[in-house]
Amino acid sequence: MATEILAPMAGKIVRIDVEAGASLFEDQEILFIEAMKMETPIYAPCDGVIEKFLKKVGDDVEEDDLIAIMA
Repeated sequence: MATEILAPMAGKIVRIDVEAGASLFEDQEILFIEAMKMETPIYAPCDGVIEKFLKKVGDDVEEDDLIAIMA
């Protein structure tokens, strides 16, 4: 079953710490979103593998935008 990773806020993706295909543990940092000059980490919601990223570093995101899909 696929798990969607959504942006919790509007901002810009400034760093992605894992690649597609990477195995992750729940609460592992995946990426960082910058909003109002503060970086906020986004964590894996569960154990799994990143299937693909739909956004890249430098992309602006809105709240609830789909960033990545985990399997």
